[in-house]
Amino acid sequence: MFRSTIFNRSLICLIITLFFLLHIAEKIEIPLLHKVENIVYDLRLKLTTPSTVDPRIVIIDIDEKSLAQEGRWPWSRDKLSYLVDLLFEYYQVKVLGFDIVFAEPDTTSGLALLEKLAGNELVDNKQFSDVIQKIKPQLNFDELFANSLKNRAVVLGYYFNNANINPNSSLPLSIDTVSKHPELQLFQASGYGANLDTLQSAAIHGGYFNNQSVDSDGSYRRLPLITEFNGQIYETLALAIYRRLLDQPDLSFTSEGYGDARRLESIDIESLSIPVNEKAVALVPYRGKQGSFNYISATDVLNGKVEPEQLANKIVLFGATAAGILDLRTTPVQNIYPGVEVHANLISGMLDNSFKSKPSYMLGAELFELVLLAALVIFLYPKLSSISAITTFSLLCIVIMMTNIYLWNSLNIDNFLATPLILLFILFSIQIYFGYFLETKKKNKLGKIFGQYIPEELVAEMSQSEHEFSLKGKNKEMSVLFTDVRGFTTISEGMDPENLCDLMNEIFTPLTKVIHQNSGTIDKYIGDAVMAFWGAPVDDDNHAHNAVSTALEFSPTLDIVNQLFQEKGWSQIDIGIGINTGDMNVGNMGSEFRMAYTVMGDAVNLSSRLEGITKQYGIRVIVSEATKQAAPEFCYLEIDRVKVKGKHEPVTIYEPLSLITNIDAKIRQQIKQFDMALDHYHNQNWDPAESILQSLSKQYPEKHLFQLYLGRIEQYRIAPPESDWDGVFTYKIK
Repeated sequence: MFRSTIFNRSLICLIITLFFLLHIAEKIEIPLLHKVENIVYDLRLKLTTPSTVDPRIVIIDIDEKSLAQEGRWPWSRDKLSYLVDLLFEYYQVKVLGFDIVFAEPDTTSGLALLEKLAGNELVDNKQFSDVIQKIKPQLNFDELFANSLKNRAVVLGYYFNNANINPNSSLPLSIDTVSKHPELQLFQASGYGANLDTLQSAAIHGGYFNNQSVDSDGSYRRLPLITEFNGQIYETLALAIYRRLLDQPDLSFTSEGYGDARRLESIDIESLSIPVNEKAVALVPYRGKQGSFNYISATDVLNGKVEPEQLANKIVLFGATAAGILDLRTTPVQNIYPGVEVHANLISGMLDNSFKSKPSYMLGAELFELVLLAALVIFLYPKLSSISAITTFSLLCIVIMMTNIYLWNSLNIDNFLATPLILLFILFSIQIYFGYFLETKKKNKLGKIFGQYIPEELVAEMSQSEHEFSLKGKNKEMSVLFTDVRGFTTISEGMDPENLCDLMNEIFTPLTKVIHQNSGTIDKYIGDAVMAFWGAPVDDDNHAHNAVSTALEFSPTLDIVNQLFQEKGWSQIDIGIGINTGDMNVGNMGSEFRMAYTVMGDAVNLSSRLEGITKQYGIRVIVSEATKQAAPEFCYLEIDRVKVKGKHEPVTIYEPLSLITNIDAKIRQQIKQFDMALDHYHNQNWDPAESILQSLSKQYPEKHLFQLYLGRIEQYRIAPPESDWDGVFTYKIK
């Protein structure tokens, strides 16, 4: 038992470790682990952010103050044109990026209405037409805005989606084509929402501001730096601004691995190397909570209330924090965080080269870490005292955390922390449970009772006989029976423990009486199953006959039990029975803590397997060919030739019907017809076999066996067996 306990707890530890390994390798997902890792990632990030203000980047903010003074958003494009001119001509900013898309024409000037009047009601009024032509440049706000964007370091924002493509809008120039980089496995967009052609053509450069890699909890922890659309590669807003700052240097990509297994590792821009995953997703290097960059109200800029040195030579982002514009995000550092500041953090990270990375080799390191932890727990723990085990557990936790902190702070490497800690805790908990609670409880209990255990029915048989019995192991021919309550799980789910115990007693008591009346020995009760054997400890030349008689007597006994259950309002039950005859080992077996008189061997296992497949045929009892030969006084219906799980040799199985002397003509005819059907079936003569089976099915609609064979024939017509098929059906389940 001690060795079995060690094996069981080691097996459980290995199975749990396997699930954790598959989770890390992204073969399966354990949502709880993913959620906890996100929490730990956010905590590390909050504890290690510099929490300083980056003076190089300024956010021109459409805040509540701006909306109150300038009017609701969107503002007219002539106002935005004036803002752009002001930023470049007066404030001398380096680069201006818009975290806003201008997808619709500006009609606020009334130019369209004036032109309509000139073409209709006032078509003959030349003076009116001349005035419109004269003032038209000042009223075409989109053209005014476009002119302010030309020849300036401006980057317009847009977004990718999965449907909408505005025919009046256009994307900026792509940075490359996917065909030149077959190793890339980027997010693929199927649509976009972009700026008007007039505006995008004037600005030339642009970057998308949406995030296709938002985590399941809605948090912006990472963001794809490049995305594929129609075979072209486009860059995110932050990357576009950074490249515009450097006068548009080309991108290059670093990959690791060989052939189809190559994986993108980094995006390189001159001396900067941004670590990314295979989807070109980078971890956002947050500086801290909102306010890590200087915010200036847009209305203050428009009204000249900002000192020039506050914006001179700055990278400027134009975005919104006003709640009504809906550009607020959830991030690891703050639940409500302006989307424009996410891009500012990315730009700041590019300027400082402060990105966290997760290189491809870390997968191997993380897998090795889990395997090492499992090995230490499984092989080291059983040798430790309780104090040593707790100390070891604590030290391992400290080593895991310190290593993770070192990788995070010193090498900028993001490594799983929660996963190994949770695995270590679970494995140690399993070891503690088995090692201290379960084993100690069992040993204390067994120490107070018999060192050996002999079933009461065995004692009764031995006491009544003058024959000298030996409990030593020996090999002899015997018959063994397994019976199991069908659908027990469903039945038990609707019962309280007390009623469930009563129910099992009501089932086992009459079945046990039948076994005893037929000279059988109860080996054990296994949950909702009973195991019995014949031929030991008292020799029984009729062991096969008595086993089959027991199985047949179970049916009327079960009818009485079900009648009682109906009166009590309990569910009706049924059982499956498997019987086999053969050589098996019998004797007192176990350990120093517990002994049991039992049988073992391949013949015993076959009996269990036969019981397991009774429900497949819709019959209650299945016996092996060996049992049929040992008890020829019964009439049998051949059922099938099968290979059960764990057996390489096929076995013919039968359903015992009754003593031959009790079989009527109708049953004999049924056996004869089914034997003919089986003969055709084994010879792959599907038509005559099907014809006989259909006739039998009509005569005996309650017999599931005939429908089963009709189903097999239907399948074999579609996918015929091999020409040398021996008619054997192989079971993959127990």
